[in-house]
Formats: sequence, structure tokens, C-alpha cells
Amino acid sequence: MAGDAAGACLARLADGALRAARRRQRLARAGFGLVAAAVVGTAWVALADRAPSRAHVVQAATGDGSGKAARVSLLPVTSSVEHPCAQGSGGYTTPATESRPAFCVHADRAGGITDVRVASAKAEKSTTDGTWQVEGTLSPADRTRFAALARSLAEAPAPRNGFAVIIDGKLWGNPFVTSSITGGRLDIVGSHVGDLTGATAHDLARLLDPGR
Repeated sequence: MAGDAAGACLARLADGALRAARRRQRLARAGFGLVAAAVVGTAWVALADRAPSRAHVVQAATGDGSGKAARVSLLPVTSSVEHPCAQGSGGYTTPATESRPAFCVHADRAGGITDVRVASAKAEKSTTDGTWQVEGTLSPADRTRFAALARSLAEAPAPRNGFAVIIDGKLWGNPFVTSSITGGRLDIVGSHVGDLTGATAHDLARLLDPGR
């Protein structure tokens, strides 16, 4: 009888030890699951933290989003009068501001150069007055065409000594020419100096040079 009791006690102890071992095993597995969940959670947070930096890739404010460079034309100005353009007149209106009236600019498409290729473009602040501008560098072929156009315009009376910078059908500048421009660099400041903000200048640079 004593032997049977001892055997039963040993059996209970062994069974208890087995249950304790299984409990520790379950806890260990549960602990691993918690650690794994924490790792996954941390990885998700890290990805979420990195996501906004990818979202900061700003698309151009204008354009069709196709990744193609904007169409640029440099056209001799034929007239510039102090009022908005009449609808259907074919002119380009520079909007009025608090300090400037609206102007209607007409340009000679046949006498200008179209489908100009901008090899590179960057937004920068002017070192003279701090206004934003876009510096565009023309391709070698267009540099030659632009130099010839500028040379012919420099000899004309105002306002015919100016050219209109047309980008995707919109007037972005109306500078005057006083001498031949051979460096192939084109500074775009907007309809008037000071029109561009930092955001619009960077957007315009991306529009001209999608590969930036």
C-alpha cells in the first residue's frame, strides 16, 4: 500500500512537472509572439515615418504630368498696350497688380523660334534684388537660333526689341534685348520682375526640366 501511495505521488509530481514545462513552453512561445509583434510594429512605424519624405516629391503646378518637357517659344513682340487683351485677339495678358496695370502683349509666332529645348533649368534667387527666377540653359542648336533672334531684336525700337517667353501657351516673361545674347542662358522672372515665388519658380524649373 505504501508503495502504491509513493508511486501515485511520484506520478502526480511528474504530471505536475510536465504541466509546468508545457506552461513555460507556451509562455515562451507567447513571449516570442509578443517580440515578433513588436518588431513588426516597429518596422511599420519606420515605414510610416519614411513615407512622408517620399511624398515630398512635388509635381509641377502646371503641365500634364507626363514627364515631358514643356513647350517653349521665344517670339518677337509686335505690340504692348496698357489694357487686357480682347477675347480672341491672340494676345497675352499680363495681369494687373496693386502697382502695375494689365498689359496686352502681341507676338509674332512666324518670326520667332518655337519648340525650344531647355537642356537644364534651376530655380534661384537673384543676387541683385533677391527676387526668384528660373535660369534655363538652351541646347546648342537653340542657342544659335536664340543668338540670331536676339541680335535682330536689339536693333529694333521698343517694344519691338523685346521677346515673349511662352511656355505651354502662357506668357512667362517679356524681356527687352539690348545686344546679342550668345551664352544660351535664359532667365525667366514671370510677367514682371518679382512675380515668381520660391514655389512657382521650382515648379516652373521642374516643368522645363522634368529630369531634375
